[in-house]
Amino acid sequence: MIIEIDFNSDEAIYMQLRNQIILGIATSQYQEGDLLPSVRQLADTIGINMHTVNKAYTVLKQEGFVKVDRRRGAVIAVDIDKMEAIQQLRKQLRVILAQASCKNISREEMHKLIDSIYDEWNG
Repeated sequence: MIIEIDFNSDEAIYMQLRNQIILGIATSQYQEGDLLPSVRQLADTIGINMHTVNKAYTVLKQEGFVKVDRRRGAVIAVDIDKMEAIQQLRKQLRVILAQASCKNISREEMHKLIDSIYDEWNG
């Protein structure tokens, strides 16, 4: 697992960690059932506090990307209900599209942007 944390970023470290794991799932670097490193192990590898890793894992669990197995630890489990996910994404996307509209970014430009991001993941 390669995690890159920008310690100079304004984004919280736990959110950077969360986002890196979600990107890993989206790009098939991490698969359903894969075991994530232990909190202590990942904290030591990255050089961050264990509570920060624990917070990232907790958020990922709440969002339905991982489950915690008492024997195995944190496991990739993308079991969030698809309709619920679509509703959450719709709310987030409305704001993003409003921002794009305010910057005079066209529908076609947004479609190209989305397609280019999917193309990055699918090779």
